[in-house]
Amino acid sequence: MAITGRAGLLAALGAAVVLALPGRTASIVGVNAVIALLVLLDIALAGSVRSLRISRDGASSVRLGEPATVRLSVVNSGSRIVRASIRDAWPPSAGASPRVHHVTLPPGERRRVASTLVPTRRGDRRATRVTVRSVGPLGLGGRQGRHESPWAVRVLPPFTSRRFLPERLERLRQLDGTVLVRGRGQGTEFDSLREYVDGDDVRSIDWRATARRETVVVRTWRPERDRRVVLVLDTGRTSAGRVGDTPRLDHALDAALLLGALASRAGDQVDLIAHDQVLRAAVSAGSRSDVLPTLVNAMAPLEAALVEADHHAMVGAVLRRARRRALVVLFTDLNSAVVEEGLLPALGSLTTRHTVIVAAVTDPAVHAMRLGRGSVSAVYGAAAAERALAERDRLTALLRRRGVEVVDAPPATFPPAVADTYLALKAAGRL
Repeated sequence: MAITGRAGLLAALGAAVVLALPGRTASIVGVNAVIALLVLLDIALAGSVRSLRISRDGASSVRLGEPATVRLSVVNSGSRIVRASIRDAWPPSAGASPRVHHVTLPPGERRRVASTLVPTRRGDRRATRVTVRSVGPLGLGGRQGRHESPWAVRVLPPFTSRRFLPERLERLRQLDGTVLVRGRGQGTEFDSLREYVDGDDVRSIDWRATARRETVVVRTWRPERDRRVVLVLDTGRTSAGRVGDTPRLDHALDAALLLGALASRAGDQVDLIAHDQVLRAAVSAGSRSDVLPTLVNAMAPLEAALVEADHHAMVGAVLRRARRRALVVLFTDLNSAVVEEGLLPALGSLTTRHTVIVAAVTDPAVHAMRLGRGSVSAVYGAAAAERALAERDRLTALLRRRGVEVVDAPPATFPPAVADTYLALKAAGRL
């Protein structure tokens, strides 16, 4: 049972009537009795909520920040008209609007109402209960009930770094020699034979082909294809820290999507591992057309866990998945607790078998803070920023001495910096 605001207004009018009539006790009883009778009559005449049949259809996935539409289909299988207010209970982060729909359903008819979702967080946004209030013809009271109609919309990473992909694909085509300007790298896959020219490495001379010709012939090489690229996401506590208004983990996801798309176009196998203390996700992309859908679906539900990452277990997961030589790109933070206490003790078994890139997002606010000189507090802030940046430089040098490539860039240039490092390694034949 439900009472509307109109019943409250009627009660207020009844109070004014009581004040105007003699014999207030009897007047109060009489007026309340009339109001109660009208409310009960209205509730009795309201259409049945239980007679409604509710189902859903519409979008099941959407990119973060983009709109999606989910519809409710409501059928009145009862014998009375239903004047209903329908509240579709989505979580606040789903950004659903409108929250309440008003419909009038004659017996046997169907109505469809739509909610527009503009999610503000990644992951699965779920709605289950639909609350329906059926109001009587007087609008004083009605019946209220709930229907279970589960639905989920998976909110995918936005992939804002997609705009950097065409330029990197052009550079990749130059490396592969598929455009007129052939940019040959120092790869390890044989490409073709050509005549020797001054400056060529004598180790590239093909003596058998030279013996069959009148000129010296050298082998040319192209960047490797069909290599393995393993994207490793550290989902420990440091990935929850925000750079700007975005968690570090989301910056890592964006860069990983760009690198995954680029590597798949280069003919490389792409794997994804997300790990903190336990394995959160592990997928292998199939064909080139499956790479992005596979990665975004695996990334969508990932959240930072407020625990220290277990780097020994993380490295073990990588070694079990990549038994042949691969490029391992670890998205983490350049933090002394992460690098010196966690990563370095576990790094040896990884670098001996694989090429490793450690990729981290640096905070532009720290760089801006180092310039502060306007007040005493600004000077102290600048000193703290200098110390933090010097610590990152020290950790970067420490990792590079272990044979690790390091990418440390602000959010605006972080995804292309990771992609450029991959292309440089590919051109140098180091994958």
